[in-house]
Amino acid sequence: MRNSWLSGLNRQALEHVARTTVAATVSLAIARAVRLPEPEWAAISTMVVTQSTLGAAMTISGQRFAGTALGAAVAALLARYVGSGMLAFAAGVLGLGLICAVLHLDRAAYRFAGITLAIVLLVSRAQFAWTIAIHRFLEVSLGIAIGLILTALWPEGNGTSPPRTARTRE
Repeated sequence: MRNSWLSGLNRQALEHVARTTVAATVSLAIARAVRLPEPEWAAISTMVVTQSTLGAAMTISGQRFAGTALGAAVAALLARYVGSGMLAFAAGVLGLGLICAVLHLDRAAYRFAGITLAIVLLVSRAQFAWTIAIHRFLEVSLGIAIGLILTALWPEGNGTSPPRTARTRE
């Protein structure tokens, strides 16, 4: 059957799938090896990074890193001094938006700051907020680093070769 779901597979697509799989698995393995409490966040961050080309990944990864650090710090401070209720959350999201604007960080930084704030501040855990914030920062940072390393070591093809068809098959 020529028009089957396999017809959409080409070398570039398969390479992207392989690169993403290897990067996410390496990230997860390292996070588990160093006993981070929620290693899935490293793998998730790696998959986000590897969905881009190296140039795009480098540009936005700095914003992701800054946003994660900012969100973790603000969440830990709010949890310690204000609490983890809805008003603290709202104040945190508002404050992060203003801080990101003042620091000229883009929406990716604000998005990651808000996500990190929500995870650290709103998810109930037995640990102190600072511990959770540090773990989240380390897990996401590890994921970003592994994603960037694998993207640099295994860049996507440039897409200049024509797609293979029945007539061009070797």
